[in-house]
Order: sequence, then C-alpha cells, then structure tokens
Amino acid sequence: MEEQRGAGRGIGSVAALIAVGLASGLLSGLFGIGGGTVIVPALVLVGLSQRHAAATSLAAIIPTSVSGVVSYATDGDVDWVAALLLACGMVVGSQIGSWLLARLPELFLRWMYAVFLVFVIVSQLVFTPSRDAAIRLSVPMGVLLALLGVVIGVLPGLLGIGGGAVAVPALSLLFGASDLIARGTSLLAMFPSAIAGTAANWRRGIVHLKHGLIIGVAAALAAPLGTMAAGALTPRMGANLFAVYLAVLLVRCVWTALTITPGVRERLARR
Repeated sequence: MEEQRGAGRGIGSVAALIAVGLASGLLSGLFGIGGGTVIVPALVLVGLSQRHAAATSLAAIIPTSVSGVVSYATDGDVDWVAALLLACGMVVGSQIGSWLLARLPELFLRWMYAVFLVFVIVSQLVFTPSRDAAIRLSVPMGVLLALLGVVIGVLPGLLGIGGGAVAVPALSLLFGASDLIARGTSLLAMFPSAIAGTAANWRRGIVHLKHGLIIGVAAALAAPLGTMAAGALTPRMGANLFAVYLAVLLVRCVWTALTITPGVRERLARR
C-alpha cells in the first residue's frame, strides 16, 4: 500500500485530471474505445506507476462507456445481443487480467502495452469497415463472440483499457459490423467488465477511485461530441486518424519503457 500512497501524492491537480477526462471522452466517442489509451500514459506522466495507472483508468472507463453507449444507441448503432455475449466473456477475462496485473513486473507491463499498440495500429491501416453492414448472429457466431470477449476482457484488467481498441476492429473484420455499430457495441460490452475489473483492483488496493471518477465524469460529458464527429467522418478517415494518434502514443510508450529497461537506462544516463 506504500507504493499506492506514494503514487497518489504525485497526482496532478483536479484541473489536469479533468483535461485528461475530456480528451479521453472525445476519443471514446470518436473511436468506440474506453479512453484508456489516453488515461494510462497521462496518469503515468503525472506520477502513478503503470500498475496503478491501469487500475485507475479502468475505473474511469465506467462512466465514459455509459455516456458513449447512450450516444450511439440514440442512432441505433448498438447490437445489444452481441454486446451481451461479448460482455459475458469480458467479465471472465477482466478477472484474469486483474489477477495478472497485481503480479507481473512493471517493465513487462510497459512493453506489453507497446506491443498492444502496434497490433491496433496495423489493424486500423489494413482494414476499412463498411458504414452499412450489420452483425449476423448464429449459434457458432455467438460462441465466437463470447470467446472473443474472454480474450478482450484480459486487456481491461491488465492494461487499464476498455478493450475497444481490439473489439472495434474485431467486430468489423470477423463479424461484419459497420464501423459505427462496432463502436457502439464495444462501448456497451466493456461496461460490466470495467465494473468487475475495478472491484477486483479495489480489493487489491491498486486503484485510485477518486481520480478515476474525476476523469470518468469529465469523459462522460465529452463522449457525445466524439460520437457526433464519428458520424461525420468516413470509415477510412476515422481509421486513419486512430492509427496516427496511436503511432504518436507508441513512440512515447516505447521511450518510457526503454528508460526503465536495465542496460538501456544506464546507457541513456551516461549521455
């Protein structure tokens, strides 16, 4: 718990947390993600360890996802059955991710986050979803959706992200969803797993709930604006913008990981 108290003293002002929330909310509505790709590095930057930043980010995703779902559902861009199947798997996966989060080394978590970003960038560049397609459910598809949810669910608990960065391209590429339906369905599916993962992190004493709620409320207010922007962009333009943003984030993530990698850290210090 000493690590958590020390990290808490390094947190920036409420204004900074609100700014992070507004930025993550816009991206949540725009890309159908929980906003963890903004929240985690921002919290690390202002003083939290990767472990506590991931846990706090997951708490912030709860109100963010609710706001985004309402915005997408208003236009009919949510597949409720597919979201339920995904959510069932994600709840199971989030418990696995939370268990791993409390046990894996900080350096491993940082490099795993970088690898995850590379995967998402490539997926955005190689595939363009249709704006008019919909998910065609069957029994085999339902089973696959639940299994996909387990895999995706590990990410919120382990990396502090909502899993939307994987769910959105997967729903379009594997299940035929339009880009908007994939985003709305992803936001709905991540809600229960975010709650389950946050509860597990709270029991382990690695979540800063107050800071997560400040960020989450600000994000919830900004998410509808991102949803409006998503409808105005073409699917290809939306994917390109997401890839560019993640590429910038990847550069910073790799640099941060290098600075704590044994051997590399010493060489950087001698320069």
